Amino acid sequence: MTDLDARTRKDDLRIGTSFWLKTPHSTVAAEKRLTAGHADVVVVGSGISGALTAEALTRAGKSVLILDRRPPVRGSTPASTAMIQHEIDVPLTRLQRQIGARAANAAWRRSVRAVNDLIGLVAELGIDCDMQPKPALYIAGNTMGARALKAEAKARNRIGIGAEYLTATDLRDRFGIDRTAAILSTDSASANPAQLTAGLLAASIARGARIVTGVEITDMAELPCGVALATREGQVVTADHAVFCTGYEYLPQMKTRAHHVTSTWALASRPLTGLPEWMLGTIGWEAADPYLYFRTTPTGRIIAGGEDEDAATTNSDPAKLARKAKIIAEKLKELTGVDIGKPAYAWAAPFSVTTDGLPIVDRVPGYQRIQAVMGFGGNGITFSIIGAQIAAARIAGETDPDAFVFRFR
Repeated sequence: MTDLDARTRKDDLRIGTSFWLKTPHSTVAAEKRLTAGHADVVVVGSGISGALTAEALTRAGKSVLILDRRPPVRGSTPASTAMIQHEIDVPLTRLQRQIGARAANAAWRRSVRAVNDLIGLVAELGIDCDMQPKPALYIAGNTMGARALKAEAKARNRIGIGAEYLTATDLRDRFGIDRTAAILSTDSASANPAQLTAGLLAASIARGARIVTGVEITDMAELPCGVALATREGQVVTADHAVFCTGYEYLPQMKTRAHHVTSTWALASRPLTGLPEWMLGTIGWEAADPYLYFRTTPTGRIIAGGEDEDAATTNSDPAKLARKAKIIAEKLKELTGVDIGKPAYAWAAPFSVTTDGLPIVDRVPGYQRIQAVMGFGGNGITFSIIGAQIAAARIAGETDPDAFVFRFR
């Protein structure tokens, strides 16, 4: 069977050591042998996108087979800083000009809904992953100053998204930050991404899902009543539908000028005492290029990242990792006054971006029963929720009202 090349791109998904990999309950047991059988849906990928998709499908009563060439939760997901933001990398005011007000407003509103959906889902399933709803502080930088942030806050409020504009005085008095302005907004959160993903996979397994690792899909074809996927070992798996949740290792058929892979760096401090009270309950990021972003864990660790570069392979240099971690720590100290000293953990990874900052959640071109969820930018977990919801609705024969926003482009 050679109908469609299904060999996704391959990357070194991380270098360095992610803090999340050192936390308990950050993976699940998986089968190592693929046996014959038919599933309603095959989900390719056992990271956060695959886990959310499997959870949505098993919740709907579907039989699900999850395949991955790596162990569960050991791909890109542990590289996340898990700042679960409703704010999209492309500001609302700019996105309205770029793709039109209807689509931009829908994307931003859906992001708000997605964050709250995830918070509710974690509570319902009882997943222990340090999920904490938090406000977000968007701080003036070299891409948006006071005037632009004031217009952005008004635009968000106009479509029903809460955003408080802070003047330089407000920002200094309430947060001790010396910048010209900021926006403070609700409807964001933080969590342990590995524990979150493992918990979602465990919930799916409890409903009958299977996870098989060490399996690489190399070819696939659409049949009159389903799909057939071929593995590198020559086995064939059949299902009614397939969803590729392979993140940055996307299918070659999904390659588009609107999407490319870039690199980012991140660190975790040792547990700190005496942190400013606002830092414990707020996530922060800059309106800058490259931008700094940061959050804390319940134990007082600061998780920070940034210094993104528009290249897919520059994250693989250990010397660059050390330099980038130092820069991130220095920027954090300059902005907040907090000196973390030498980072306890530092890591780097590739991630996908699109020209409009939105993910791609759609059928693979030319196929009705094969979907792909990809292109997450800085909103990985938030967009993964949206992707799972849209993919599950499509499989159920329903039309998600926001699917047009995230179409292949």
